[in-house]
Order: sequence, then C-alpha cells, then structure tokens
Amino acid sequence: MDKIKHLYGRAGFGLSLKEWERKQQWSVSQAVDELFKQAQTASPFSTPAPPDVAGYLQMSEMNKAETRKKERRLVVLQSVDWIKRMSSENYSPFLERMSLFWHGHFACQSKTSTLAGNQLNTIRTHALGSFRELVLAIAQDPSMIRFLNNQQNRKQKPNENFARELMELFTIGRGNYTENDIKEAARAFTGWSSTPKGKFIFRSGIHDYGRKTFFGKTGRFDGTDIIDIILSKEETARFIVRKIYRYFVNEQINERHVHDLAKSFYASDYNIEKLMRKIFLSDWFYDKINRGSKIKSPVDLLAGMLKNLHIEFQNELALAFLQRSLGQSLFNPPNVAGWPGNKSWVDNSTLMIRLNLPAYLLSSKEVNFKLKEEFEARKQNKITKRLSAAVDLSPIFKQMKGKSLKEQVDYLSNYLLPAKPQAPLQLFERITRGQSPEQATKLLLLGIMSLPEYQMC
Repeated sequence: MDKIKHLYGRAGFGLSLKEWERKQQWSVSQAVDELFKQAQTASPFSTPAPPDVAGYLQMSEMNKAETRKKERRLVVLQSVDWIKRMSSENYSPFLERMSLFWHGHFACQSKTSTLAGNQLNTIRTHALGSFRELVLAIAQDPSMIRFLNNQQNRKQKPNENFARELMELFTIGRGNYTENDIKEAARAFTGWSSTPKGKFIFRSGIHDYGRKTFFGKTGRFDGTDIIDIILSKEETARFIVRKIYRYFVNEQINERHVHDLAKSFYASDYNIEKLMRKIFLSDWFYDKINRGSKIKSPVDLLAGMLKNLHIEFQNELALAFLQRSLGQSLFNPPNVAGWPGNKSWVDNSTLMIRLNLPAYLLSSKEVNFKLKEEFEARKQNKITKRLSAAVDLSPIFKQMKGKSLKEQVDYLSNYLLPAKPQAPLQLFERITRGQSPEQATKLLLLGIMSLPEYQMC
C-alpha cells in the first residue's frame, strides 16, 4: 500500500480515490508496467495554428501590443490545460510527470502559444526515449533557439548563450568543459535558427564550416557532432542521473545508487525508459528515508488537489493565479536554470497560501493573496481573488459512511499523506464535534489536507 502510494506520488501526481481503491493492493511491478504502458499510448498536447506573420507586420503598434497580450493569455491558458491533464485519469500521469521534469531541466520561457505547445510536444515525444535525441530536438526547438539567442549566432559573430547552457545546465555540468570549448561549440551551432512561424531552419549562409577543436577533438563539427561528443563523456550520464535522482528519489544523494544508475544509463546509450524502470523497480526507491522526503512543487500540489477533490474552477484563470501565487508558472521559469525546487518552494509569502488552500477551495471564500513578486515589490498592495470552485466530495462521503472517527482519520491519512500525521486524534475529535456526518467528514478532510505532511511527497 505505502509503496504504491509512494510510486504514484513520484511517478505521477498521486491517486484519485477511485484509483486508490483499485490499485492499493497492486504489486510494484504491476503498477510500473501500467505507468509505462499508459505513457506509450498518450495523445499529444494540442497546439494553436502558427501565427499570421505577414498580418502581424502590417498591424499598428497598438494592435501589435494587443496581439502580444492575447498570446500571453493563450500561453497562460495552456499552462492551465496542462495541470488539468496532469490531474486527469484520462491521461498518462507518468508522461506528464516526465514532461514536467524535462520542462524544468530544459528551462525556457515561451513567448507564444505555438512555441510553448510545440516545445512541450517535442519534450513529450522524447521524454522516455533517447536522451541523445531529446537534446538534439531541444537544440533545434524554435522556442529554445529564441530564448537563448541562437537566432543571432552566426559566422564571424558567434553568440555563446546556447552553447554555454547546453554544457552547464543541460548535459555535462560545470567543471567538465573550458571557455574555449564554449567558443568552439558556439561556432558549431551557427545557422541553427527558426522561421517567423516557429519552424527550425538551418541557415547555411551564416554557418561556420571551419575546423573546430572541442573536448580535444578537431574537425568540421556542427551542432549534432558537439552533442555526440558531449554524450561520449561518462560525466554527462552522471550529471543527468544526479538530477533525476534528486527529483524522483531524494535531494540527499546516495552516491552508490547514482554511480550504479549512471553506469547503466551510459551503457544503454542514454535510454531514459530503462533508467526510470531501474529506479522504480529498485527496493531502495521505497526505503522509508525516501518517502515523504520532498516538498511538493506548486504544480504537484495543485495537480494533486485536483485529483483528490475533483475540483472544477468557475474562473478559467484561477489555476494560473495559483501558479503565480505559489511561485511556479509553467512555460515561464525564472531563468534558464529553472526552478530551484525543494525548500525554495516555501517562504513567508507562500507558506500560508499552501496551508490554507484546502480551506479556500472547500469553502469558496474570498481570498486575499499577495503574489510573491508583488509582496516583495509593493508590500501594501493586496490583490483579491475569488477561487470559486465546485468540489465533488461524494466519493469520499461514500467511503466514510459507517466508519468511526478513528477509522476515517486512518483511511484519509493513508490515502492523502505520505506518512502518519503527527496531529493527535483528539484534535480531529474537537473540530468535528457536534457536526452532521457529512460536515464532520468535510472538516476532517480539511484538517488532514491542511497538515504540513500534505505538503510532502
């Protein structure tokens, strides 16, 4: 039971009550097989049609500004759609989880809905395939090309932004390359560009075809050659595995496990599916030290709540507002390094929102939030938002019918929390005293979801 809950908390976004009832007696191997099977048959993320570039260029400055504003809203709505997909039983939770991981690893701010959607589909296509193919696809992704200025990377005037981040953040990590390696790699990526409609294009006229020396090798390298040379280094496998370990297992690295995983990852020519299967089927993945050891990211928290409570927001932008409030807006990471994660998710401006969010959603109260960036910039400004939502608690009421208070606490704690709560039974007795059965269950649910343990996975 605990193993299945831990697996779905890390490989997905938790379980709905129906899924919990159906899967809690499954074996680990059965659950892992289903996760991978679902991921292989998942449908792509919907993307809008490419922009009308000619029409845009003929617009007045006012209309151009309005068009850009509409595009920003579409990107925001795509982030909402993605969280809904993460929480839905109709999609693959594991593919969405892997896509979220790679979205943070290859951090990129997408300016248009077409660029955002296409990049997400690129990530989804390779999320469990070859890391080699994923890196190449990202290097040719128009959103990344524009974000890291490779549009301006040309012969005799190379732009080093992408080459630097490719090595520092995306593949091999600091300390494993030189400044000259960056310069030579930048030359290899000259001419890798995109069309106005957001398609990759190789502009041969601005590519540097000269000889380059990179990682001690010399040749007329292009970007594909650079990626292959980087991936020929075992340090790259170790760098990627360490990041995957911190995200899926524990922030505290077990060097023996990482060494073993990196060795097999490198030997498989960077097969992501084999790596993830090895992690999820390892006994140590389910050790007590790894369960409930990670703070849920804002997206984890929101997707999990939607799955637990079957929430339908009346305002389509409510989930976007909550992303901003909690400090993680999809398609808009803070910088190319992505979100720091773990303890950085919780500070004075987000902790109270997190702990009180179940009450806001279950009571539909008017909520006074201070967005993190606005809290820091204008502490006197309050932004009021109403989080009106329909919450379907009927499955929970059905399961709780006829159960004693202790039985309800045990059941809901087992379902919702990674570990037994520290709060004593007397606390739950006090908050439910004198209430009708359904109201008592609602208050009990609210109390459990407001505990610090609910913030962990």
